[in-house]
Amino acid sequence: MLARLVLCLLLVCAPPAMAQLSKLEVTVKRVDVGDMHVFEVVSSGEVHAAPAAVWKILTNYERMPEFVPDLKTTKVLSRSGNRAVIEQYGTARFLFLRRAIQLVVQATEEPMSAIDINLVSGDMKVYNCRWELVPTETGGTRILYTGKLVPKFYVPGMLGANIIRSDIERMMHAVLERLEKPPE
Repeated sequence: MLARLVLCLLLVCAPPAMAQLSKLEVTVKRVDVGDMHVFEVVSSGEVHAAPAAVWKILTNYERMPEFVPDLKTTKVLSRSGNRAVIEQYGTARFLFLRRAIQLVVQATEEPMSAIDINLVSGDMKVYNCRWELVPTETGGTRILYTGKLVPKFYVPGMLGANIIRSDIERMMHAVLERLEKPPE
């Protein structure tokens, strides 16, 4: 009886951010295209923050290592109009293995609505993703992250989609959690 009461109190008193983060959805499919195994990612979640606040955080690329798991450093190499070339260093985790990852990507920004990320060079054969920001009726933002990934290194066949899904879940959860915090 006491355990049930404690559980009910925890559920009633849970912070709103935790309830909101529970709406996180992630799917990853492995699709064979020619001789490549392409991982197609679709992930979404909602936050209470307005699109302008979300935009400010997602386009502050050099601060992303503060809250994105396994991202060590990010440096904007150049910026011209709505395009930025960004260098990132991080770690990919596969079961018990860790692998250093270096990417140079180009971000093309559609202010307040989308960011397209495309591979320039690095440890992936294909790395294209898109962040979309959709205002909600309640003043918050629905964040949609989609992408196509092909690592240059071996990813176990049948486990690959599950491993990548786990990494995307960790990343999205951390991003959504940061977006729920007040602006700094």
